[in-house]
Amino acid sequence: MSDPIDEFSFLPEQAEEAGLGVAVPRGERLSLALGDGRTLSALRYTPADAAEAPPVVTFLHGAGLNAHTWDTTILALGLPALAIDLPGHGDSSWREDFAYVARVLAPDVAAGMDAWTEAPQVLVGQSLGGLTAAAVAASRPDLVRALVVVDITPGLDPDGGASQIREFFAGPVDWASRDELVDRALSFGMGGGTRRKAARGVYFNSRVRPDGRVEWKHHFAHLANAMSADPVAAAAAQRQQDAVSAVLGESGWQDLASVAAPTTLVRGSRGYLTDADAAEFARRVPAASLIEVESGHNVQEDVPIELGTRLRALADAE
Repeated sequence: MSDPIDEFSFLPEQAEEAGLGVAVPRGERLSLALGDGRTLSALRYTPADAAEAPPVVTFLHGAGLNAHTWDTTILALGLPALAIDLPGHGDSSWREDFAYVARVLAPDVAAGMDAWTEAPQVLVGQSLGGLTAAAVAASRPDLVRALVVVDITPGLDPDGGASQIREFFAGPVDWASRDELVDRALSFGMGGGTRRKAARGVYFNSRVRPDGRVEWKHHFAHLANAMSADPVAAAAAQRQQDAVSAVLGESGWQDLASVAAPTTLVRGSRGYLTDADAAEFARRVPAASLIEVESGHNVQEDVPIELGTRLRALADAE
């Protein structure tokens, strides 16, 4: 696949693939300088008939993904939207401390929402983005009018629990071409089912270095690769992760308990949440709504039209 004119050139194709007879929104790349010298990046989508409308819904992606994972969902949503690249992902800066956990990421997200939105948002987060969204809603209730958490609960591994994903990211971090990355994604059963979709995903999640080699944009692949090359360090890191996971899980439940906005959990029927996880969420957050959809973990990519339609109804009702 040749490089597109710009990163939003795929939107008409995505709308056609999804069977959406909608006017394609205007896409814009945003950048915010953070206080410590890092940069936060995001995408803003404005409907063709509302050129100056500020975002109504803000999206946070999962680990190893980027803001473009929401493209088709936003097409189906049909509302002004903001999709943020979490730190360490997409065009946002990597963290030198490797601290990609919800309460650390939340202040950066809040800074972006302060800069790029004008009213409380329907805040939607999937996986790591879902835990981060809960932390934002708990710490900055003025920014959030409704919270939607997609296929994650505190205590689960937000880095992508499946061992297949870990193995995928633990491979090489630089390649001769994007075609090699596409081949690897397809060999792992990833990429959305077609080479065209896989190529689109690889384009959004990779960059060409000055030396001509292609590398992953997100920090997770580089960390996973380093760990795979040093089994002793990997074992130590796993022990450390096990030691703090309970603490992080409990802080996530505390965040959810503190959220004043209406909360919805969207569970993929083939996602990471077990029946026990869903029951624990219902026990811990009894006022929340629970929606189950026929999907895997990446609901926004498996059933984007259904998710976008549900989010539109939620946004219109709030």
